[in-house]
Amino acid sequence: MTDGGSGGAFPRHIGVIMDGNGRWARMQGKARTQGHLEGLKAAKRIVKAASDMGVSWLTLYTFSTENWKRAREEVSFIMGLVKRYLRGELDFYRQNRIRIRHAGDPEGLPRDIRGELEAACAETRDFEGMQVILALNYGGRDEIIRGIAKLLARNADPPTEAGFRLYLDNPDIPDPDLIIRSAGEWRTSNFLLWGGAYAEYYVSEKLWPDWTGEDLEMAVSRFRERERRYGGAEA
Repeated sequence: MTDGGSGGAFPRHIGVIMDGNGRWARMQGKARTQGHLEGLKAAKRIVKAASDMGVSWLTLYTFSTENWKRAREEVSFIMGLVKRYLRGELDFYRQNRIRIRHAGDPEGLPRDIRGELEAACAETRDFEGMQVILALNYGGRDEIIRGIAKLLARNADPPTEAGFRLYLDNPDIPDPDLIIRSAGEWRTSNFLLWGGAYAEYYVSEKLWPDWTGEDLEMAVSRFRERERRYGGAEA
């Protein structure tokens, strides 16, 4: 599916709240860590599918500022998965010319994870394919607060909306057109609060580890059926 297909406009930027790893593991009678491992495999499937479809930016909600509240063992396992993903998938990024970027506060990450993240971003900086933004140690409120701190540090004049976005994590990336949430939950969970103000939402009952490229195609298809008015009246 490409922008030239039938239906409405194609989403340039898609955000994904990857939910349901723990429930998937419980339903399978397995440890929560196994659910996160399968969720990582699903993320790779969706990255490849989105790249093949012609998506320009894909933001994956990898680890939130609130996820540190989870059990230490689970947090440690997730950080280990992230480290393995960043190091082990470089060939995949090269083959598909995918650029890795980060959203979130790097200062709150373990030093080794931060190093791997910086290395992956540097290694892929010049790739011209889809950009994958890993929202890692990310919270929408935290992004806004950090943006305000940057603004105040520069003694800048009170900004317009367009001016304030210059202080967000990735000001050159357009707002998400579509935000997908798996596992049937209907809440934003502090994800892209500023950029997602007028995003269209697609909620799927399917748990994240079970997601495939076909699920992504369905989400995009439903998006293209919608009329986006950004608060304006229907014609």
